[in-house]
Amino acid sequence: MSAAEVQAQPGRTLRIGRTEALALFGLDGTPVVVEASANAGIPGIDIVGLPDAAVSESRKRIRAALHNMGVTIQTLRYTVSLSPGSVRKVGTGFDLAIALAILGVEGVVDPARTRGIVFCGELGLDGRVLPLPGVLPTVVSGVRAGFREFVVPAGCAQEARQVPGARILPVASLADAAVGLGASGIRPQPVEVVRPRESTQAPRPHVHDLAEVQGQDDARFALEVAAAGGHNVLLAGTPGAGKTLLAGCLPGILPPLDAEEAVEVMALRSLAGTLGTPDAGSMTPPFETPHHRTTAAAMLGSSRPDAVGVFSRAHRGVLFMDEAPEFSRDVLEALREPLESGWCRISRSWGSVTLPAQFQLVLAANPCPCGVGTGQGPDCRCSPMDRRRYRGRLSGPLLDRVDLRMEMLPVTPADVHAPVPRESSAEVRARVLQARQVQAERYAEESWSTNARAPGAWLRKAFAFTAQETRMLDRALETGALSMRGFDRVVRVATTIADLQGSARPGADELGAALLMRSQEG
Repeated sequence: MSAAEVQAQPGRTLRIGRTEALALFGLDGTPVVVEASANAGIPGIDIVGLPDAAVSESRKRIRAALHNMGVTIQTLRYTVSLSPGSVRKVGTGFDLAIALAILGVEGVVDPARTRGIVFCGELGLDGRVLPLPGVLPTVVSGVRAGFREFVVPAGCAQEARQVPGARILPVASLADAAVGLGASGIRPQPVEVVRPRESTQAPRPHVHDLAEVQGQDDARFALEVAAAGGHNVLLAGTPGAGKTLLAGCLPGILPPLDAEEAVEVMALRSLAGTLGTPDAGSMTPPFETPHHRTTAAAMLGSSRPDAVGVFSRAHRGVLFMDEAPEFSRDVLEALREPLESGWCRISRSWGSVTLPAQFQLVLAANPCPCGVGTGQGPDCRCSPMDRRRYRGRLSGPLLDRVDLRMEMLPVTPADVHAPVPRESSAEVRARVLQARQVQAERYAEESWSTNARAPGAWLRKAFAFTAQETRMLDRALETGALSMRGFDRVVRVATTIADLQGSARPGADELGAALLMRSQEG
């Protein structure tokens, strides 16, 4: 049968509607071509191409939205193909692209007008385009894939516009989208823009000022070093020594996020549905404080492809784990990969996803289960076995990735009544910013920007330490008190101390101070 004879048959059409979308898996998006065709058969809509339940259910929403828009589709069998078929399609964000592809089959929208435009949006039964999580990472992935125009829900336009190089076309309804693509005979009715629901995320933890911390000069300096170089830190001491207070001061002395980092943080919050009102210009580093009963699945975010765990929510910020030995072993051991690589790789039955998780880790721990194993005060009620078991929960490989380990003694009356006022966070932050500027200039041609991320081999070659300068480190390495990873981490901390002091390079004094700050706890 010739093509002309096929076209002459009533109820048959060879018109194909085409639109573009993105299949989001974590923060990575794969371009998807949405094709629709109407052929003879039992009236209905079939969606093929590995759709999940939410995508498959879109045919019911789309039928209702088209009918309420005043468009009656033919009594034919519509087949919608999401290509490539080997990529899993998750979520309701394909509704808008599928509906416009069907309108292309009906001749309402010219398929040529939809080329090169990414469509993202969920449809309500009345045809309104509803906001949904993940619009910002969708636009980011689309720009990386070469797209420049994006049709998004009007309620998500503000977050979508945070991406440089993207032309955002917000629509409040399916009719608005069709008219914007040149459809005739459709008169969109004014509809109220649907805004994203207010986030149900827990309130952001209060950031304290360093002026509130009494005494603890060594721990205060360690916190300054941690902020200046991006180092991980362990604070150990009796209850009431100020561990939690000191950790709460860290976000207040960290430098603000730059534009690229802010977009990364907002993309993760958009994926998790907790973005709220985006404002890249005033983004401060995240500060996550999970409870010690939080499960490994919640920390990793492995329950579904779009789940963002605590590790990734702390990306570019601080992860504070109070009462660290009380966390489950699965959680503590899961820290190893993010601390080493800055990524959280998850493989489950639904597939694999990789999310960024580059954060500063702050651990707080008591000396023993009863908490009074050091300093003056009540006698410790824990047996030696209890103490060993408690501290053994923080494994050697995990502690080896912690640069600074500080022992905090109880606060004394002399600390409380000290006549000299304590330095504020603003004063310390000024020194931290200067040190970060030195590091930015030093690593301008490298892929890392802080001392904590600099390879040890690079630092050792750049500073060409003498045997006299590294004598203490060599001795610790020989006796097994320091691993090679620990050796390099001591060099990184020493470099940060030199940057804070304004020195051109770390020497024996800085290396010795860094070694002491690493081995003080315990």
